[in-house]
Amino acid sequence: MNDKSKIKNKKSKITAKQGKNTAKKIRVKTEVHPSGVEVAKTVGSEVLQNIMLPPRVIRQIADEVGKAVTKRISIRRNKTRKSNKKIDNPVFLDTSAIIDMRVFDLAKIGAFYGNFIVLDGVLSELKNIADSKDALKKERGRRAMDGLEKFKKTRGIKVKILPDEVEKPVDELIIDHAKKYRGRIITCDYNLAKKAKISNVTAIDLYEMTNILKTQALPGEEFFVKIVQEGKGLGQGVGYLPDGTMLVVEQGRTLLGKTVKVEVSRIIQTDAGKILFSKLKPAN
Repeated sequence: MNDKSKIKNKKSKITAKQGKNTAKKIRVKTEVHPSGVEVAKTVGSEVLQNIMLPPRVIRQIADEVGKAVTKRISIRRNKTRKSNKKIDNPVFLDTSAIIDMRVFDLAKIGAFYGNFIVLDGVLSELKNIADSKDALKKERGRRAMDGLEKFKKTRGIKVKILPDEVEKPVDELIIDHAKKYRGRIITCDYNLAKKAKISNVTAIDLYEMTNILKTQALPGEEFFVKIVQEGKGLGQGVGYLPDGTMLVVEQGRTLLGKTVKVEVSRIIQTDAGKILFSKLKPAN
């Protein structure tokens, strides 16, 4: 065989060998990646093979490791599903609303409805207030916790306790949860209500709601009112309408303790609400 034929044979062998390697690489790339359980079994088997154990025992231990991994994965998935469970019409109560307690009565008459949500952080704040050294705070905290417990047992009312999930100030947690579950917040905290509205979360301030529901009086309207205290101005007396609206009665100081007929003369709007000023009307 001459030199030229030898060189050709060598080239053909090299080309065939390269083709086989390329095909092998393609097969490796197209192989399906093993699952987490298979990896666990493989790794477990490799580790156990370094220990002098019979192959049958090694396979049994690898199978147990695979089952344990599968169980953990399923538990984690279930936890994720539970944490993302939808809550219909959630209403989040903050500490101030629970202490105020009016929300409980409003819910009973149907003004508020849905699933009432209380976070663990809110319960912790209530407990701290109930354990306060200040007698007044302690009483209010305990009364609020008792009221919440009775509210939970009320027929037709649904109350759920949710974990905080992350460490944050309670107000931020309430806003985050309300945004996550697309719920509303009921509060007596002016700042919380404003923060929630900035975050595009609906917040109902009970004090603001109370002012909206107060009597819409006009100059010239007449009321009967009991004068309960002296006013700041000369000769003034002060009474209150059934909704709590303050009514200042000109020349009413001498009639303290009596119920009189008055006519509204002017109205002043303040941060605390409206103050009505009135004049005495002669009794018929």
